[in-house]
Amino acid sequence: MARILGIDLPRDRRIEAALPYLFGIGLTRARQILEATKIDPSRRSNDLTEEEILKITNYIQKNFVVEGDLRREIQQNIRQHMDMGTYRGLRHRKGLPVRGQRSRTNARTRKGRKQTVGGMKKKEE
Repeated sequence: MARILGIDLPRDRRIEAALPYLFGIGLTRARQILEATKIDPSRRSNDLTEEEILKITNYIQKNFVVEGDLRREIQQNIRQHMDMGTYRGLRHRKGLPVRGQRSRTNARTRKGRKQTVGGMKKKEE
């Protein structure tokens, strides 16, 4: 089993499809990595030699921010917006959609379950 940057890649997948299991690497970057390291994209991840795995790991570490460092950077950017009090930061703080989506209806993923407000009875005079 190929292990890159602390992540176990699936055995039966082509290396081109297995690399996107790393956070911060998509299909396009996976192809760039394989092209730069001169590894055939159609090879299975369990067929890679230790030398090839090391090549891929070194290339990723030199050229990309991935996994824990990337997650930390993203969280830091969000925290910075919240501290500055920008519109985006306020939306993050309130748990509402950040990128301009409609929130009068929908937005249930961000807002959570619907909270029903009970109707009050009218006073009889």
